[in-house]
Parts: sequence; structure tokens; C-alpha cells
Amino acid sequence: MKFVDEVRIQAKAGDGGKGAVSFRREKYIDRGGPNGGDGGNGGSVIFVGDPQLTTLLDYRYQQHHHARNGEGGMGNDCNGRASDDLILRVPVGTLIRDDDTGELLADMDHEGQRVVVCKGGRGGLGNMNFATSTRQTPRFAQDGTPGEQRMLRLELKLLADVGLLGFPNAGKSTLISRVSRARPKIANYPFTTLVPNLGMVQYKDGLSFVMADIPGLIEGASEGVGLGLQFLRHVERCKVLVHLLDMSAEGEGRDPLRDFDVLNAELKKYSAELAHKPQVVAANKLDLPEAQARLEPLTKALRKRGLSVFPISCATGAGMPQLMDAVAEVLFTGRTDKLQVEPPPKPARVEKKAPAKKAPAKKAPAKKAVVKAAVKAAVKKVVAKAPAKKAPAKKAAAKKAASKRARRS
Repeated sequence: MKFVDEVRIQAKAGDGGKGAVSFRREKYIDRGGPNGGDGGNGGSVIFVGDPQLTTLLDYRYQQHHHARNGEGGMGNDCNGRASDDLILRVPVGTLIRDDDTGELLADMDHEGQRVVVCKGGRGGLGNMNFATSTRQTPRFAQDGTPGEQRMLRLELKLLADVGLLGFPNAGKSTLISRVSRARPKIANYPFTTLVPNLGMVQYKDGLSFVMADIPGLIEGASEGVGLGLQFLRHVERCKVLVHLLDMSAEGEGRDPLRDFDVLNAELKKYSAELAHKPQVVAANKLDLPEAQARLEPLTKALRKRGLSVFPISCATGAGMPQLMDAVAEVLFTGRTDKLQVEPPPKPARVEKKAPAKKAPAKKAPAKKAVVKAAVKAAVKKVVAKAPAKKAPAKKAAAKKAASKRARRS
């Protein structure tokens, strides 16, 4: 079956039936009055989510969908018949948008969901509804209202719990065929997978989840290069992404670490929300010698970023149980302990101490100042040691003689 995930269709609801203009005409009954019935309602266009469908292929070749109009009213108080609604079944996960405005009308995310996108017209009233005491013979009736008409764009986003990402020929189809009953096309050339594949993975203790394998992505996928832009929408609903790295990739510029960075850059350009989803990094094709040689450098490089790597081989099945355990833990518990590792500690920086500034040497005092200070100090010492001076002897004798004369007189 051809996989179609985007179509444009025209949907139109039915118009309401016209009301009837009729009068009662019976023998022996004079002036029977109006008896025109009402018109019936037109059918609406209703979308229903159907889990049995996986593609929009039916709407690719039939693009015009019109519901029936309501029947017109009749005489003898007979109303017209309302038309049945037009039921359009679409796969679960389909987005319904107004193609003219881009408005999201509905997201069919669960089984049995019903959404009315075009409402049917209402039937008109017959002339029996307009009879009054002053207007006993109304000769008019209402027309039915037209039904809604829209150009719709249907986009299918697969409902899967786990999405597989990787460059072309990375081994995604082999992985999904090993863990589920899906049987996608597998070959040794790029872009083997042209449509998404779904597989039911039966895990331990009765738990199960849906895994989606989308076509390989390349650089520039967010801008429409390759098949990326066409199928990136199918992993937007996934809760966990498995990033599959081709460890034996050959070609110019191909390196597992570069592939990892390129693909994450494309996810970020397409949707910031998609880029922040939990990723389980798996290194595939380790059954080949050249792949084993690249494993250690890749593990060291991602360990510096705090990410753990799960070495596997989809061809031999080596490492698959550990990978599924990590996926199931994130999916069912929300814990990401197994996806992250503690990065090695960064070497401490040795800060060089600036040399201590020497205190400026005190300038020696000038020679003249030193000499003056020394002279002053010597004079003070001499003055302190010198004895007190005695008065001359002549003055002392004169004083004594004066004192004696004073006594005699």
C-alpha cells in the first residue's frame, strides 16, 4: 500500500431544505389555512479517528466530499427529511487544518474521536409557521441556510512512543525488524526506507511500546533536503528518540561524532521541542573491525558532554537488551539516569600570584640635617652635666658689710 501522509481536500456540508407554501384543500372544509411543512437540515461533515487506517491514500484520489442537502417541506404539515452526516475516517494522529488560514481545527489523537468540521445548513420554515390572526394566508416560506464549505489540509503524524533517527543506511530498519514483527525493506544502499514503518515491541512483564522507523536524514533535512522535511513530523509525537550512529560509515567527511552533531542541529532547526526530547545514543555495526576502532574516541568525546553510548550490533543482536532496557526506563518511568554519565572533572587552574610589591626604601636624611641634629644633642648633654655657677666673692663681701651696717644703726 502506498504511504500518503499529506493531502488537500474540499469538504462541503449539505444545504438546508426549503420550507413549503401550501394550503389545505379538502371537500367541505372552507378556508383550511396554510399547511406547508419545514425543510430538513443538511448533513454535516464529520471526521472520525480510525486505528485500522495507516495512510491518507483514499483522499489523494477523491478530493471533493459533499454531504447531502436536506429535503424540502411538503403540504399537509409534512416536514422534509434531514440528510445523514458524511463520515470521513482518517488514521489516528491526523491533523486537520484550514488550508486558507492555516488554523488547526482538530488533532485526531485517539480512537473514535469525532470532530465536526463543516456544519450542515438549517432547514427553512414552511408557511404554516407564519399564520397569525391578522395574516391567515401567508404565501411565503423560508429558504434553507447553506452548509459550511472549507478547503482542508490533512497531515498525518504517526503515533509512536519511540522514534529511530540516523543517517541513511545506519541500520534503523534492521533494528526495528529485530525487536518487533515489522518487516521493512533492508538493503545495503542509502535511502532503502522511503516510508515510515511501525513496529510493536513486546518488552518484559507484559509491557509494550510502538517504535517508528523513518527514512534516513541528511544535512539540510530541516530545509527540505532529501526526505527529512517530509518525514520529520512523524517523530514529533515520540517520547523517546533512539539516535543510531553508523560506526563504519565511509565517505568524505563522514565521522560518527560529526553525524551526531549534524543530525541534532537539523532537529533543532526543525523544532526546538523535538531537539530537547530524550535521546538514547546507540553505536551500531560493532561487528565490523573498523567500527570497533572508532568506538573509544566517540565514547570519550560524548562522555565529556555527559552522554553515555550503547554499543550494539543490529546484525548479530549484541547489546540489544541493554539498549531496550534504557529505552523502556525512560519511556515508562521518565528517568534518564542511564542516558547520562558524569563528565570527567576539569583540571583546576593554577593561578599565578602576583609578586609582592616591595615597600619603598626610606630616603636617608640630608647631611646638613644630620649634622645639626648631632650638634643639638651634644649641647643638651653638656648643659645637663654642667654645675650651677657660683656668685663672685666681691659681691658676697659687699652684701655682708651692708647687712652689718644696718644692724649697728
